[in-house]
Amino acid sequence: MALDFVVCLSKEPAGDLSGDDLQLGRLYEVVERDAGHGMIRIIDESGEDYLYPQACFDSVVLSNAAREQLAKALPHR
Repeated sequence: MALDFVVCLSKEPAGDLSGDDLQLGRLYEVVERDAGHGMIRIIDESGEDYLYPQACFDSVVLSNAAREQLAKALPHR
């Protein structure tokens, strides 16, 4: 499975979702990019995955070396 990451650019609330759990500038691992209705599913600090508005994030391209290190280091891999 290829690692996919986004960076948080906004913590604006959307509907029932609060952006309080997000940290600006933090990298988040993507579980599902198109979770429907403009949502993205990411893994947060608790290790659980949650839906957030895709507009709050931007894609991040990591080097192969960084991907390899993260694949070894991430506990859920």
